[in-house]
Amino acid sequence: MEDAYARSVSEVLDFFGVDPTKGLSDSQVVQHSRLYGRNVLPEEKRTPFWKLVLKQFDDLLVKILIVAAIVSFLLALANGETGLTAFLEPFVILLILAANAAVGVITETNAEKALEELRAYQANIATVMRNGCFSILPATELVPGDIVEVTVGCKIPADLRMIEMSSNTFRVDQAILTGESCSVEKDVDCTLTTNAVYQDKKNILFSGTDVVAGRGRAVVVGVGSNTAMGSIHDSMLHTDDEATPLKKKLDEFGSFLAKVIAGICVLVWVVNIGHFSDPSHGGFFKGAIHYFKIAVALAVAAIPEGLPAVVTTCLALGTKKMARLNAIVRSLPSVETLGCTTVICSDKTGTLTTNMMSVSKICVVQSAEHGPMINEFSVSGTTYAPEGTVFDSNGLQLDLPAQSPCLHHLAMCSSLCNDSILQYNPDKDSYEKIGESTEVALRVLAEKVGLPGFDSMPSALNMLSKHERASYCNHYWENQFKKVYVLEFTRDRKMMSVLCSHKQMDVMFSKGAPESIIARCTKLLCNSDGSVVPLTAAARSELESRFHSFGDETLRCLALAFKTVPQGLQSISYDNENDLTFIGLVGMLDPPREEVRDAMLACMTAGIRVIVVTGDNKSTAESLCRKIGAFDNLGDFSGMSYTASEFERLPAVQQTLALRRMTLFSRVEPSHKRMLVEALQNQNEVVAMTGDGVNDAPALKKADIGIAMGSGTAVAKSASDMVLADDNFASIVAAVAEGRAIYNNTKQFIRYMISSNIGEVVCIFVAAVLGIPDTLAPVQLLWVNLVTDGLPATAIGFNKQDSDVMKAKPRKVGEAVVTGWLFFRYLVIGVYVGLATVAGFIWWFIYSDGGPKLTYSELMNFETCALRETTYPCSIFEDRHPSTVAMTVLVVVEMFNALNNLSENQSLLVITPRSNLWLVGSIILTMLLHILILYVHPLAVLFSVTPLSWAEWTAVLYLSFPVIIIDELLKFLSRNTGLRFRFRLRKADLLPKDRRDK
Repeated sequence: MEDAYARSVSEVLDFFGVDPTKGLSDSQVVQHSRLYGRNVLPEEKRTPFWKLVLKQFDDLLVKILIVAAIVSFLLALANGETGLTAFLEPFVILLILAANAAVGVITETNAEKALEELRAYQANIATVMRNGCFSILPATELVPGDIVEVTVGCKIPADLRMIEMSSNTFRVDQAILTGESCSVEKDVDCTLTTNAVYQDKKNILFSGTDVVAGRGRAVVVGVGSNTAMGSIHDSMLHTDDEATPLKKKLDEFGSFLAKVIAGICVLVWVVNIGHFSDPSHGGFFKGAIHYFKIAVALAVAAIPEGLPAVVTTCLALGTKKMARLNAIVRSLPSVETLGCTTVICSDKTGTLTTNMMSVSKICVVQSAEHGPMINEFSVSGTTYAPEGTVFDSNGLQLDLPAQSPCLHHLAMCSSLCNDSILQYNPDKDSYEKIGESTEVALRVLAEKVGLPGFDSMPSALNMLSKHERASYCNHYWENQFKKVYVLEFTRDRKMMSVLCSHKQMDVMFSKGAPESIIARCTKLLCNSDGSVVPLTAAARSELESRFHSFGDETLRCLALAFKTVPQGLQSISYDNENDLTFIGLVGMLDPPREEVRDAMLACMTAGIRVIVVTGDNKSTAESLCRKIGAFDNLGDFSGMSYTASEFERLPAVQQTLALRRMTLFSRVEPSHKRMLVEALQNQNEVVAMTGDGVNDAPALKKADIGIAMGSGTAVAKSASDMVLADDNFASIVAAVAEGRAIYNNTKQFIRYMISSNIGEVVCIFVAAVLGIPDTLAPVQLLWVNLVTDGLPATAIGFNKQDSDVMKAKPRKVGEAVVTGWLFFRYLVIGVYVGLATVAGFIWWFIYSDGGPKLTYSELMNFETCALRETTYPCSIFEDRHPSTVAMTVLVVVEMFNALNNLSENQSLLVITPRSNLWLVGSIILTMLLHILILYVHPLAVLFSVTPLSWAEWTAVLYLSFPVIIIDELLKFLSRNTGLRFRFRLRKADLLPKDRRDK
């Protein structure tokens, strides 16, 4: 029933055919269950394991590698090759891809397991009337039309329509749905508001919200997907996941690389068509296969096989670093997405604030001797923990607050005129409330004030266990005063009172709205000496002024008073609530987290805009924004603060302009949050959405990165990419810095692998063009790509975070991984790597003392060796020494190149290898592995290599070291004339760029 809020109680009951005194009959339950369905949210379809595995292969580079492995395998079969060496290349490629897939699957599976644990927080029972009697049933068995009894501490099991109130007031905490920081009063009257939002539906109790005050009965009007929470759940299921910026860039790079590889392979094959019929091949067809194998080897050389694994490993390492920062990553790519976040849409309640109402100010009358002298105290502590101190108006700490008469009586009244419970939960290691937030705040205040008459009070309280400490002082006052009668809060009186008996004396304590309490007071308590004096007009005026000043600070204000009544009185009435003695005013708020202000400043420095999004009213939210620094140095908030209705009334063009300046978006409901995220994404912003409530879930799902709070609802966590274990907004800033550092390192090792692979392509291409024997065997290329490239590339991921990483503006979404001048730089390095490798191969044949010392012409015509007379055996061209020298040159030159990638532009003299010992270690390990395959005979046979002499090692070093000098020169040009080079190459970027650049 969608419009139950606009119908009268009788209309709603008639619609479901239910008698409120008897409830549904068994037959009606069966009928309604069949008609409306069960009271369960449909489970999110879990990705089957096989789909999870296939998802890891949904990458263009990976697909190219799989094709290369299959082609290599088919060629080996066509060529009649047998044994391990024939199929080693495709086997190793597939093995590496399987390992990469395993890392991704394990990470995503662990996230799913964590979600299963989080779902244990859902509500599960309800008190239901059926067949004329009440029984406790599982919440899943509720059907529309059921009569449910709800009371303080109860979690609402479905969407209910109030039909009867058994108390004077009924309040619900619906912050998880609407984001309102204060509980909401409910009633049975129908709502006449047109286009009513959740906040307007005063007679509806929403599923998953908590009753904090009162008792009543309600009829179920919505179950499962037909609840407010269900609609949010459905909107989450219909949100498609967006590809992350890095994924888009890697896909673009893969597409570009595929075209280049295809072009070069075809070119090499076509260039050598004239050699297909050479006698050494044994026929045209075999010659074609031979050069096709060279083309495949070229493809293997061009593709950085280790790139998917290295990217996944780097992101996985990033998740571990994030976990140390209390940020639990559910999706690996979201680590990198944080680095280019431009806007954080932050929920207010529970994210920027503690969602724990606490007393921050106290106002009492110090003395009335020479006119009213008002004294204000401030109270520290922003949670329900009974930890905090009281400070006087000069900022000095009060060692024994309970010795001040007014604070003493405030603590008594706060403890006794109170129906809430404060308790310690050892499982969560936190203090929790049962009841109204404002009443719990008063209980916490009583604990902070302490007890009178004990000089060792603060230290003595600290020695108690957390369970005892939770309400020690409150229990003391409850033991001293016996509650006799309670006058509950009503809307017309705006106050509540409690009659207490203490040692032959009866006292009535009252609390309520300041205007109601002060109007009923005729006397006041002086804090200076504890005397009670008449409340003069001047004092009344001064107190009202202070009360309004509290309101200007958007503090929720309560006044407390007491009255001595005749002994033996067993009950009190509204008539007794006069001639009261004023004790003081307390101002409370849902306080901002202490670390949020610094985090906001860090975001601004990093070029990240923060938009506060809340269901609260505009003035309360603006006050918070002032406190956390969102409105720093601004006197006028116009154009920066909008309510949802104000924003919707703006023309489309003005909405676009408003989004660019917006800092606060208030009085919103879930659909507005998602609309905000979509609108920002349409302006090419990378949006992070933080939140903890059910109301945040659709926006969390839609955002580029959804960040849920650890203490938030399971629905929010299910929708998020990342969960903050400590609920700390400041952790986001640390996570963003880590995300930026991870991207920078990812960019560095991608560049390193590109330059290395360019070298391998140049090597094979030049050898094919020159017509010399195959410089490197495919298995050797594979070894270089996977082991000697992979280890240093992974270690580059450990490069230290730049000190100014959070001083730079967010990178553009369309920024290519390698473009312009940088690509030219790595092309130069790659060309040198390739030429040095070919030079090492040629050197052994022509100049090496251990080689045949051929002429260049003889080397070029090696294919005709068997057809002419020579002074050397033709088997010399099958010697493993030249390819071993070439392979070793390639390995060593790439180790030097890895050192070049310690920094993009800084010299090795400035950022030394000592700055990344992981890289140094990986280079040492790589060289040990290479020496292992050279000098261990079975491995040498497998990789077609042979041990090298000292002279050959010397030649390798001479050919390899210049790569350091070349890159130092290129870095020098980058530092000094890089702008000119970048400008010249800007229009002809050699890698694709997204047109969405801002």
